[in-house]
Amino acid sequence: MFTGIVETSGTVTGRSSNRLVIHPAHSLKGLSKGESVSVNGVCLTIDGQTRRGITFRLLPETVRVSTLGKLRSGDRVNLERAMKVGDRLGGHLMLGHVDGQGIVIAKSRRGNSWTLEIKIPASLRSCLVPKGPIGLDGVSLTLDPKIREGRIKVHLIPHTAKATTLGEKSVGEYVNVELDLIAKYLRRIPLIQ
Repeated sequence: MFTGIVETSGTVTGRSSNRLVIHPAHSLKGLSKGESVSVNGVCLTIDGQTRRGITFRLLPETVRVSTLGKLRSGDRVNLERAMKVGDRLGGHLMLGHVDGQGIVIAKSRRGNSWTLEIKIPASLRSCLVPKGPIGLDGVSLTLDPKIREGRIKVHLIPHTAKATTLGEKSVGEYVNVELDLIAKYLRRIPLIQ
């Protein structure tokens, strides 16, 4: 389980159809094989570590649902270790189980803050809650109160824009979307008539 508070970024140093190697910008001390790490919001299991970085195996479903299949050497990603019981929960509860991909359709700047407008697939829209939480590329964010036809807005404070990959996103780029855990479960409860 994760909080969406990115610890550091990493650079992709190796990529194949089922393997990903990432070199963290800052050391994530104490990591060991078998641990979970959020990579752009996707929960991956550490397969090993080399001088080139942390190695992960990618399943076909992971490549299909997330943006990880689009990564190339040199790309930057957001990294977060799994939370420990008793840790502060600075963001919101995230599983690292990506629900789909959204596409950046607009980006604007006001002062030193950024606003991203993202189109969300129709299949995910029933879980969008105005001012509710959403995970984008593993970053815990709050939805703008205005949601129109699956178009959401999120606002990036200077720290988030600088410390994560979201500040670098351009129109036309995709982001991993993880919907609010509570909204997803509530959607599954049948209505009592």
